[in-house]
Amino acid sequence: MVKHAFVWWCLTNRGLNDMQILDAGQNAGFEGVEMVPEQYWGEVKQRGLTMVSTQAHGTIESGLNDRSQHARIIAETTAQLEKAVKWNIPTLICFSGNRAGRSDLESLPVIIEGLAKIATLAEQAGVNIVLELLNSKVDHHDYQCDRTPFGVACVAPVNSPRIKLLYDAYHMQIMEGDLIRTVQQNHQYFGHYHIAGNPGRFDPDETQEIHHPPLMRAISDTGYDGFVGHEYLPRGDVASALKASRILLDVK
Repeated sequence: MVKHAFVWWCLTNRGLNDMQILDAGQNAGFEGVEMVPEQYWGEVKQRGLTMVSTQAHGTIESGLNDRSQHARIIAETTAQLEKAVKWNIPTLICFSGNRAGRSDLESLPVIIEGLAKIATLAEQAGVNIVLELLNSKVDHHDYQCDRTPFGVACVAPVNSPRIKLLYDAYHMQIMEGDLIRTVQQNHQYFGHYHIAGNPGRFDPDETQEIHHPPLMRAISDTGYDGFVGHEYLPRGDVASALKASRILLDVK
């Protein structure tokens, strides 16, 4: 059964203090939370929530498509894997980096090389590493891993159960659409999911072009039993928004 997480950064500076954000997610029935600052991980555990994900390395713009960054990324990922094991964090998020003039053909073997190095570390730690698919049209201009086929081409050759994609429905709606069919045909390469409405990355409700319940059913029908992160910007009260999305996306 799919589990639900709320994503920290979307909810800050919206009327609640840091502890109230955690309480709101817990009270709304979420099982986990993502991308919480490390200083609050103890508070997450005290509330019975799972720390679902954090970044494997920084930054989004400087990533695995640049071989000169591999040593840094591996060192940072190694340190994050140690923390993930200690805190039972199942997923670390990594990034392709921006194109910076590099073609997909040029960058693909470099990304595969970097992921292959990370794969051994992830397998030893028992932690999943997911390469995030982000849109390059609106939010992350020049980001390279901006379409599902390229992402699959990056992770499939690594052939590791610990190296997958983070399929973000908001980002991929912007870049390619066809969300349900993409999930059905590529779910074996997806290790984590994020959702949000489009346009605007707002609440996943009837005002947005993505109809989320069928998408959630498609994800569930693949047999996926991990977390789906609610990574949206509430237009109104945070606590009310979390309750609404938790109910809407609770597809058995």
